[in-house]
Amino acid sequence: MNTKLHAIVDGLGNPVEFMLSAGNDHDSVHAVELLEKVKISGSNVLADRAYEAKTIRAYISEQGASYVIPPQSNVSDPWPVDWWLYKERHLVECFFQKLKWFRRIATRYDKLDASFLAFVYIAAIAILLI
Repeated sequence: MNTKLHAIVDGLGNPVEFMLSAGNDHDSVHAVELLEKVKISGSNVLADRAYEAKTIRAYISEQGASYVIPPQSNVSDPWPVDWWLYKERHLVECFFQKLKWFRRIATRYDKLDASFLAFVYIAAIAILLI
């Protein structure tokens, strides 16, 4: 079975937290679980449209943070989005591109989730040192 890697990066694109999930799970299912691992109060949480679920937005607001998540195109009552701030979401994409420098992560050679996640941590340390 495939695994998905979920990551939280800070405002500079540095990795903060990781989590693995089953490949057939939707991304938003594990968002609150991942956000619980990090103190987000007073910060802006940027995410793409896949994370626009009401439960995720409510959790972010309860923690004293603000969210910058655009609504899906079929939402009847869309909320305002700060598009200038949303442009900073590219830092997450850039981090995943840096992870793909490591062939072992890009091709997912590891059979065990623990081995894969361990090498993700090693790669994240290497990225921080570069």
